[in-house]
Amino acid sequence: MRIGIDARMYGPQHSGLGRYVEQLIEQLKHLDTEHEYVIFLKQETFASFDLPGPKWKKVVADVRWYTLEEQLEMPGIISREKIDLMHFPHWNIPLMYRKPFVVTIHDLTMFHHARAEATTLGPVKYFIKDRVHRLLVRSAAKRAKHIFATSEFTKQDIVDTLKVSPEKITVTYQAPFKNSEFRIRNSESLLQKFNLDTPYVLYVGNAYPHKNLEQLIDAWKIIEEEHPEYTLVLAGKDSSFYERVRQHAKDRQCNNVIFTGYVSDEELQALYTNAHLYVFPSLYEGFGLPPLEAMTHGVPVVSSNASCMPEVLGSAALYFDPQSKEDMARVLREGIRNEEIRYTLGQNAKHEVKKYSWRQLAEHTHSAYMRALS
Repeated sequence: MRIGIDARMYGPQHSGLGRYVEQLIEQLKHLDTEHEYVIFLKQETFASFDLPGPKWKKVVADVRWYTLEEQLEMPGIISREKIDLMHFPHWNIPLMYRKPFVVTIHDLTMFHHARAEATTLGPVKYFIKDRVHRLLVRSAAKRAKHIFATSEFTKQDIVDTLKVSPEKITVTYQAPFKNSEFRIRNSESLLQKFNLDTPYVLYVGNAYPHKNLEQLIDAWKIIEEEHPEYTLVLAGKDSSFYERVRQHAKDRQCNNVIFTGYVSDEELQALYTNAHLYVFPSLYEGFGLPPLEAMTHGVPVVSSNASCMPEVLGSAALYFDPQSKEDMARVLREGIRNEEIRYTLGQNAKHEVKKYSWRQLAEHTHSAYMRALS
């Protein structure tokens, strides 16, 4: 049998989704030596992708996602490879693709936080785009042989929102990256790049509105007045959304905030390793990988109590109401000051992170492949 994987978003430059595809492929090469795999890649990653074995093939699919081109060209590119089962790691599946496939649905943010400010498009274009995306998600869930969800929360959300039978869905938890997977040459010089010479609280991720960073800025204004020696570090690739957060911090006269822009793996490792506290204020997540990664680096975590976060982080985080800047500031204050709580969080984190394994994710995924093929 020939199994295809849409890996156009392969690699760390595509954030959590790129990491997911990368790690799934890395683990599958150890699990399955019987079936053939065809990996569809964009031109930018095609040359650097090393084939895991003789039964693996890579194909150029230099097609942008979320475009008409994707809808028209991807079915033909895939069909030419005579794929028996296709895995789309995201919901952007061409409507005209009618062969067997499985899909990973990471979250249903668009159904719960569809706001015009979540895009750079005008209101009319945004309305059309939003409705098309919802159509694609509903179509993907209906037509898929099987669905992978990132948490029990996401699974239930899919059942409730898309009216899918729970038997059709498998929860495959992602996993944090261990310290050994990164290398630091000089942590001190890396931090100097960002002018970090004071204790800091870290956030890693993008700045979409549901990430709730403006509320975090409001809470940080309270903390900044009490602890002027602390800095808030927001690490994420520059975008129009980050520019809005930057302007919000300026409007609030919140001075102890550093925006790093895109950071390399090595720089990210240095930021995690030296952080005093990690904060995750999101209103909605399908899984929430960054706080887990902070835990593997021994950083105490304070988090929103919304969506899947209590399920994923368990007893290894202090939780706050993400809608309240006062409650967020209260928990940030506790995470900064209370050494006993910080120690307890660190001990609990050692147990919580053991629940997550990329190998286990791949095993569950591979089992679903075999059921779908049969």
